[in-house]
Amino acid sequence: METRILGRKGRPVSVIGLGTWQLGADWGDVDPADARAVLEASLEEGVTFYDTADVYGDGRSERFLREFLAAHPDAGITVATKMGRRVPQEPENYTLDNFRQWTDRSRRNLGVDTLDLVQLHCPPTPVYESDAVFDALDTLTEEGAIAAYGVSVEETGQALTAIARPNVASVQIILNAFRLKPLDEVLPAAAEAGVGIIARVPLASGLLSAKYTEDTTFAENDHRTYNRRGEAFDVGETFSGVEFESGVAASREFAQLVPEGMTAAQAALAWVAQLPEVSTVIPGARNPRQARMNAAAGSLSDLGDDFRRRAREIYDRYFREAVHSRW
Repeated sequence: METRILGRKGRPVSVIGLGTWQLGADWGDVDPADARAVLEASLEEGVTFYDTADVYGDGRSERFLREFLAAHPDAGITVATKMGRRVPQEPENYTLDNFRQWTDRSRRNLGVDTLDLVQLHCPPTPVYESDAVFDALDTLTEEGAIAAYGVSVEETGQALTAIARPNVASVQIILNAFRLKPLDEVLPAAAEAGVGIIARVPLASGLLSAKYTEDTTFAENDHRTYNRRGEAFDVGETFSGVEFESGVAASREFAQLVPEGMTAAQAALAWVAQLPEVSTVIPGARNPRQARMNAAAGSLSDLGDDFRRRAREIYDRYFREAVHSRW
């Protein structure tokens, strides 16, 4: 597994990480034994970066990781958590007092004194422009509650504002073959500033696995059902904001580009991981086999310029007009 330095944080992380949203909630029910098996399989394949949030299962995902960390104290694991989505999304809630409460809760959930990386969890746009917010994060760093901080964003404009902040270590952003806008400005700006890029939703909520049909359905408590139109949170988080039927059609064409010897999902992950500006890619996994298959994408040979050109053509035909200006 290739490792890269996570921007201003300066810590080596695996180029394929693990997103643990699905281990907490919002993807249907997850048995604790299954969650442990996914974490263990990922580590066995060289994954050292794990992304979570205080809101995933109201802390359930963090608590799974506490047990995992305790079992592997010397494995070189980096855990990034997120904060800010457990309260109404109003800028006035992003205060030092609240940050202390939120990070204290995450430290208890994870069983650590210092959080490796804390990210603001897709806050309202004015938060990125507030000096007081970033002064508060600097205070937490100075106090030792957090080792570094970053932001998770919905929009490229938010990412660019955060990158201009001198102590932002990383930006987490949706980036996949069906969401290309970050390539225009965000990745070049991050590289110039030395800010890490954490690529989330790399499989477009599973579309890029090429396993769905127009008739595929999901559980009622799966965000791919209840957030199909943005009913619960930003629709860009579900299928990267593309219409499901269009995504299924595009995924069929994407699958035709995949070189022999790899799956469509692995090719999609490799497409992101092979961008030099990306620090780590964080697919989710529901079982150990998925975790191992995902991790293998971190050591695949280069996909080549022709693959990348043809993948962009699929995006241009199916998605650019609908989504490129939105996020």
